[in-house]
Amino acid sequence: MFDFEISDKLLMRDSSYVNGAWIGSDTGESLPVTDPATGEAIGQIACLSAAQSAEAVDHADTAFASWSRTLPQERSAILRRWFDLIMAAKEDLAHIMVLEQGKPLSEARGEIDYAASFVEFYAEEAKRPNVEGVTSHLSDAEVELWLEPVGVVALITPWNFPSGMLTRKAAAALAAGCTVVAHPSAETPFSALALAELGERAGLPAGVFNVVTGIAPTIVEPWTKDPRVRALSFTGSTEIGRLLYRQSADTVKRLVLELGGHAPVIVFKDADLDHAVQETMKAKFATSGQDCLGANRIYVEREIYDAFCERFTKAAKALTVGRGLDDPDIGPLMNERAVAKQEEHVSDAVDKGAKLVCGGKRLPEGPLFYAPTVLKDVPDNALIMSEETFGPVAALTPFDTEDEVVARANATEYGLVAYVHSLDPRRIYRVSRALTFGMVAVNRTKVTGAPIPFGGMKQSGLGREGARRGMEEFMEMKYLCRDWH
Repeated sequence: MFDFEISDKLLMRDSSYVNGAWIGSDTGESLPVTDPATGEAIGQIACLSAAQSAEAVDHADTAFASWSRTLPQERSAILRRWFDLIMAAKEDLAHIMVLEQGKPLSEARGEIDYAASFVEFYAEEAKRPNVEGVTSHLSDAEVELWLEPVGVVALITPWNFPSGMLTRKAAAALAAGCTVVAHPSAETPFSALALAELGERAGLPAGVFNVVTGIAPTIVEPWTKDPRVRALSFTGSTEIGRLLYRQSADTVKRLVLELGGHAPVIVFKDADLDHAVQETMKAKFATSGQDCLGANRIYVEREIYDAFCERFTKAAKALTVGRGLDDPDIGPLMNERAVAKQEEHVSDAVDKGAKLVCGGKRLPEGPLFYAPTVLKDVPDNALIMSEETFGPVAALTPFDTEDEVVARANATEYGLVAYVHSLDPRRIYRVSRALTFGMVAVNRTKVTGAPIPFGGMKQSGLGREGARRGMEEFMEMKYLCRDWH
């Protein structure tokens, strides 16, 4: 069925993983999965029914009774074995990701490292004591606070980071003692199914970790309605996040929502110019621009604006484009909708006065390849300055004062991450405090990792993923007040 080679054939699963078994659709339906670089099918996945999705919750609910009582040290040992197996399978997992997602091979390898780091981190966190002593306010009572797993957790993961987003959620939930029903994007399901295969080998008991493939509304709606699903974690668009918020209201679920971003980059005249250009290139073009942390608006202080634009454009023109397996700088976009959005944003910006400096077109490599693009002098009323582009189009614009640029950067419904380049410590402090974003990166791009609480403000989401807080999102606090009479 698969016309490419991986060393461990069992990692290429085309069935859902439910209650420790690999199952197909009860209707016989399947969905094709294609390589975005070529448009060729790389396989089919089972398209489960709503009834089967509900049955996955049945199994997860049953498994919760025993998994939640499993000693933390035992859960830790299983997660540690899962981490070791992921690292041992790194090359196969990276190749699977490239074929279904299209990202450059080196980025896929980096994502496997990133995904594994959450499993390793939560293998350790699983062993941390979760009882907190509190000084009692009553003379005849002792007080304790307990953290207990919430129950069944539903996870919905995106196509742009098909491994990293699953482990960031699942490892935290499993370490907390919860059981999981997970739905990966239908465009990139094989990465999640490969992780399920490795989880089974690591010793995750039947029903504890379930991966349900199919059409998102069919799979997810039963979960939002089921009161046994006590928490739901979603990474994706703000629009879908709002929908899940509404659908989950009747069962009052705990929600962790990592939604859209519209990251500003602010480059002050006192910044290290070459370093700022280098880091802004990373912020814009990593994952071919298909990243919620991707730079959407690049503000440069007017005194250095022309020099920045010249160097940034030169770097953008030097980017290589091609199939992910050839490890270029830029791979294909995920689908036709993504390419059409690049075209819309470029056309709109130019119509409103922006200058197209380079790129701005599809490429002969294939229908989903779009040239790295630089727009200069982009006005604030251009669509690209308010809508998430999710592609390799950079929008540059000048600013004059600190107060002005902070106000422009904050003028968005999103609040995930902002990037600041300056060598003035006082300015760094002022601007970092003034920006209404959940994360601020100063003179660098990479900020994410297992030990940090990832998340945003405003309509970029709710809750945090990673760190101890990421596990606590899947735990309830119980207060015990006790005397000995």
